[in-house]
Amino acid sequence: MTDPSPPTITAAMLIIGNEILSGRTKDKNVGYIAEELTAMGIRLSEVRVVRDDEAAIIEAVTVLSERYTYVFTSGGIGPTHDDITTACIAKAFGAAVERNPEAMRRLTAHYANSGVEFNAARQKMAEIPVGADLIDNPVSAAPGFILKNVHVMAGVPRILQAMFEGLKPMLTGGAEMLSRTVACTVGEGTVAGGLGQIQVGFPDIEIGSYPYFRAGAFGTSLVLRGTDEARLEAATEEVRKLVRSLGGEPIDIDDGSEKGVEEAAS
Repeated sequence: MTDPSPPTITAAMLIIGNEILSGRTKDKNVGYIAEELTAMGIRLSEVRVVRDDEAAIIEAVTVLSERYTYVFTSGGIGPTHDDITTACIAKAFGAAVERNPEAMRRLTAHYANSGVEFNAARQKMAEIPVGADLIDNPVSAAPGFILKNVHVMAGVPRILQAMFEGLKPMLTGGAEMLSRTVACTVGEGTVAGGLGQIQVGFPDIEIGSYPYFRAGAFGTSLVLRGTDEARLEAATEEVRKLVRSLGGEPIDIDDGSEKGVEEAAS
């Protein structure tokens, strides 16, 4: 008897902040989280962006928490009046918020060595939902937290990345996502019909097409993603045959990672 395939582990990301929606701040966290999760066999399936609005945050985190294995949030856990993420997530799960002793210890030590006053506003960053586990913040000490399956992190990319590095050992990965890319000089509109037929025959393989313009010529990168290597290769061979039948020559770009996909589509 063969071992069962690893389970599909899914995730969503909730980006919180008026500054993202206004365009004042450009998000740099989704790409990082997506790449890290993919490498762990966790499929990032949905990303939402909401304002610093209690009802919007509660509604989004409730839905995403029920739908996916993991939820990761960024933004809204700082010291200012509009940093309401902690209170909203606590409310979504019916938890009280407390001045967490360990969070206070970490912040007190951090500010004692910084020469910056640990005032009432900064002490707000020690407020954590009761029952939550802390996420370490080696950059600026103010911790994130885990409540149920929701992982609450800072919005500043450097801090979020440091938090996530510490968080990774606590996450359970799934089946590794493999990828193949076939580039060709056949236009996307020309290849579309046949590609759709291949997708019907391989419902377990994600197939996408990405047009490009390079060296004065249009072309298409055909990207296939799946967890079963044999099925993935079979689908890729069908794509190669399709390209040849349309008068093109398939060019394999295959390093087994999302890096190859990005380069082929650029």
